[in-house]
Amino acid sequence: SNYVDYRLVMQRQPNQDGACGNFNGEASDDSTAAVFSRIGARVPSGLLLFNERAPVGFTDVEKKLMTMCEPETLSKAQSGCEEMLKSRGSPSRVEMQSCMLDVCYGANEHVLKLAKSMGWTDNSLHA
Repeated sequence: SNYVDYRLVMQRQPNQDGACGNFNGEASDDSTAAVFSRIGARVPSGLLLFNERAPVGFTDVEKKLMTMCEPETLSKAQSGCEEMLKSRGSPSRVEMQSCMLDVCYGANEHVLKLAKSMGWTDNSLHA
């Protein structure tokens, strides 16, 4: 399995926002782009739960998936991700690639099956 289903029940907190949205009941402002525009792409260093960040990389399968993205979608992904991430300064190559991969395949429920057919394993996340 490559995911965990998790349900957290709590009272809404002032200024609450993050990967699950801002809990205002408006699903339309909970997209990845909307959340990034409000709070950025990464958790600020002072708010990390652990002493250091885990290294972020781009696997060979992810690189291959990028080459398979439709050219028009890839072009829109590049310009959209540059625009979205520029508010945080100069995005790293991995941030750009990850954002573009989300644009290319984020809504594709079959991308995991495709990635597995290309040799992806749970261990390849750490490549």
